[in-house]
Amino acid sequence: MNDNTAALFAGNRTTLGDYHANHFGWSVTNGVGTITLDRPERKNPLTFESYAELRDLFRQLAYATDVKSVVIHGAGDNFCSGGDVHDIIAPLVDLPMPELLMFTRMTGDLVKAMRHCPQPIVSAVDGICAGAGAIVAMASDLRLGTARSKLAFLFTRVGLAGCDMGACAILPRIIGQGRAAELLFTGRSASGDEGFAWGFYNRLCEPGDVVREAQSLAFDLASGPTFAHGITKKMLHQEWSMSIDEAIESEAQAQAICMATNDFGRAYRAFAAKTRPVFEGD
Repeated sequence: MNDNTAALFAGNRTTLGDYHANHFGWSVTNGVGTITLDRPERKNPLTFESYAELRDLFRQLAYATDVKSVVIHGAGDNFCSGGDVHDIIAPLVDLPMPELLMFTRMTGDLVKAMRHCPQPIVSAVDGICAGAGAIVAMASDLRLGTARSKLAFLFTRVGLAGCDMGACAILPRIIGQGRAAELLFTGRSASGDEGFAWGFYNRLCEPGDVVREAQSLAFDLASGPTFAHGITKKMLHQEWSMSIDEAIESEAQAQAICMATNDFGRAYRAFAAKTRPVFEGD
């Protein structure tokens, strides 16, 4: 590696295994990064600080070489109750417009960072999953729930529109326009069974197993062709605004890029040898 290549890598590659989070739990094991929303006494609400730190962490994940997939869960029996009433809602009432827009753009930037990081994100949703917590689950790539999960987009309950953090764009694509409209207009809670039947959850688990199953799924993803997984995630996001012809051409280009990776060759050689491929993400 010459000095110029080293400089390129230094500016575009990092590791996050030793990152210390200040406002939530963070750990990396076997390529799986785990975020724990860790205020169980308040049902794990978000604060100004945790919003910003989550946004910045997901931005950094775009450059992380040691994190191949991500799990998000809440400590205790709940996922996330949304923005903290005392730490966020109360101050917002008295803020002028520029600062209000600063806040809403920050929360939206969290969703953007989640959608643009290449790692698949798996949310393990148990108990309360409300407001911004419902958005975090929505912005994930895969969601595991439980029968006692309670999904609620509560914005209308506090006098706000349901169009928060991309909800009106993303939620209808997951559960359909009519069902999304019902949840966003009414703010009512959807049970775990409803969420699964509507396609919000990929599957339901026992409460005591949901985090373990999410981590198992994330480990399977981390063991796969992670460069190709990043391309899949990017195309799932970008093709929302493409015509069919544009999407087919974009996928042709994306698949040709994947065919040039070492993982593609590894998969063929393993198939020919009747063994399981060991992917390395390059």
